Amino acid sequence: VAVNSCGSSMFLALICSGVRPGDRVLMNAFTLAPVPGAVAHAGAEHVLVEVTPDLVIDLADLERKARASGARHLLLSHMRGHIADMPRLMALCDDLGITVIEDCAHTMGAGWAGKPTGTFGRAGCFSLQAYKHINAGEGGLLATDDADLAARAILHSGSYMLYHQHRARPDEAVFARWKDVTPNFSLRMSNLTAAAARPQIALLAERAAIWNDHYGRLAALLGALPGLRLPHRPQEEEFVQSSIQFAVTGLDDAGFVRFLAGCKARGVYLKWFGSGQAEGYTSVPAQWGFLDDPHTPPGIARVLERLCDMRIPLSLTEAECGEIATIIAEELACSTS
Repeated sequence: VAVNSCGSSMFLALICSGVRPGDRVLMNAFTLAPVPGAVAHAGAEHVLVEVTPDLVIDLADLERKARASGARHLLLSHMRGHIADMPRLMALCDDLGITVIEDCAHTMGAGWAGKPTGTFGRAGCFSLQAYKHINAGEGGLLATDDADLAARAILHSGSYMLYHQHRARPDEAVFARWKDVTPNFSLRMSNLTAAAARPQIALLAERAAIWNDHYGRLAALLGALPGLRLPHRPQEEEFVQSSIQFAVTGLDDAGFVRFLAGCKARGVYLKWFGSGQAEGYTSVPAQWGFLDDPHTPPGIARVLERLCDMRIPLSLTEAECGEIATIIAEELACSTS
């Protein structure tokens, strides 16, 4: 189902899978603002779950929070392309009776052990925003094999009674159950967005290979530096990495700020999720004042305290990857001394 943003896709996936105002929805606390925004849009309450130092949802904390809250839905964000052990996660959620909605804004083309992200849960939500794996400026996709969820999402998105014109849709009998009781929220994708996105689908595999080549080179160079820690990537994790994250260890607050400033002055822009204020796309739960209890859980606060985040442009060359790593190494050394 094509809609106007990934945020709209997540909102529709939540309400079409049964989330009602006042319900509790589990979500990993390391994510971007549209994820809690979709929960708020559905009128639900947020239950924040910790993440591990490898930037994936903490399954032990998920189980604790699920049992304590009674939540029956998880909006799982594959934040910055990091994918949890999905068979373990789905087995846990199945045991607890939890419906999983996947936020795949950063994992289009990625998977776990041969199974694509977005196909584990009841629905997968993808982004076509400017910095994503397909860039249409803005836009979203909802993927599901649930005919009723798909029909409701199509009607909610604003198909009017023209849904029958589309080939990829559930049978008429499914629409008959919903078409007279489903409000039109006008969230559909524009033709202009679709025209920009469709030619890029055939390029996705090639782009993924280029991004992962850049990531592998940067990860090898940065991972060899003392004072930097990169997340562990399991063999089963088939990521498409258009950004890279690393934690800086061994610097005090002043040294870390000097490190970031030094890199920026030399053209290497590192985002800092542990900053005390929201900046650009970067924010943490304590800065989401619309939550009932806006706070950053202690575990994730420690994880994000020195976490750096850098985009990986497709156009990077091997030499530029080396130059970036050299700048980071030199500024790290200057900030340590």
